[in-house]
Amino acid sequence: MALSDLSGRLLLGPGPSPVSPRILQAMATETLGHLDPQFLGLLDEVNEGLRRLFGTQNPTTFPVSGTGSAGMEAALVNLLEPGDTAIVGVKGVFGTRLAEMARRQGATVVTVEGDWGRPLEPQRLVDAHREHPDARLLALVHAETSTGVRQPLEEVGRALQDSETLFVVDAVTSLAGMPVEVDRVGVDVCYAGTQKCLGVPPGLAPITFSNRAMDRIRSREHPVSSWYLDVNLIAGYLGSERRYHHTAPINLIYALYEALGEIREEGLEARFRRHREVGRRLQDELEDRGFEPFAGPPEARLPQLTAVSLPGGRDEGVVRRRLLDEHGIEVGGGLGPAQGRIWRIGLMGHGARHPVIDRLLEAVDRVLPQS
Repeated sequence: MALSDLSGRLLLGPGPSPVSPRILQAMATETLGHLDPQFLGLLDEVNEGLRRLFGTQNPTTFPVSGTGSAGMEAALVNLLEPGDTAIVGVKGVFGTRLAEMARRQGATVVTVEGDWGRPLEPQRLVDAHREHPDARLLALVHAETSTGVRQPLEEVGRALQDSETLFVVDAVTSLAGMPVEVDRVGVDVCYAGTQKCLGVPPGLAPITFSNRAMDRIRSREHPVSSWYLDVNLIAGYLGSERRYHHTAPINLIYALYEALGEIREEGLEARFRRHREVGRRLQDELEDRGFEPFAGPPEARLPQLTAVSLPGGRDEGVVRRRLLDEHGIEVGGGLGPAQGRIWRIGLMGHGARHPVIDRLLEAVDRVLPQS
């Protein structure tokens, strides 16, 4: 198979999302060295653009060299030491993954679990913190990719504000598609992935650490268990010392730089509005065709990631494969308890456009009656 054969797909799954021609072109720019002054200047601009996107003034804000799960692991390996307590909200695959990563750091994990397809009641998380006031961190998934649910953050952020417990937020599917507002909410560590609403190929995980999170990391009794993800070491490369740590993925950072330029030109509010409008339209159109929303209540549904069950008890896997084979459109299936029950449709970044919905609905209208 030649690379030229790998074309013609419309990516409307939970990620990766479509990449604009402009970002693809940026990736073809001549590769520089990771210590080249020109590249370091560009990286500084990327980090400043990420601060604007996260809604933070945190100096320690940068793209981890790895996918969103590397960002998740970077948050936990830096904050947790053996014997620490971690409170984790679990209502889908990625809350489950947070809990498992925390256990692997030797933490005692207290899970606050809820139904898949519903947000967790913030008071339950506040109560869990009251029961475990010495918890090192409380972690939540803002936009749960496995269910299409948005989790409220503000009440938990307020409750943790005057405590020693750090607030960790997974914004992998929310960053650049909806407001994150790290400083306003009181988030200490927030991480994302470039392959969702940023519209950049997989391979980078934007992350930000608050000053109090960095103080906690510097006062650890044990070294960070991961050398590669140790933010103390990475900070030496980001700061004035420019101390070598690892070879950055240069051309992916070019792509992120270009994506941040696209966002700046569109404007954040306009970008959020675009995602809301197309998400609402898709959900309305699908309900008109007999699809049933998996996530609820309505205000908890993500616009950028729609989870639905198919009408008439159809086999979602069969219809989904026909959509790919006959129309070149990829949508995602369910995970965990939702496996075989739902589609997960992403309208993220460059894919969050009305012509994309038109193409998807035309294909759905063709394959559904025949399935």
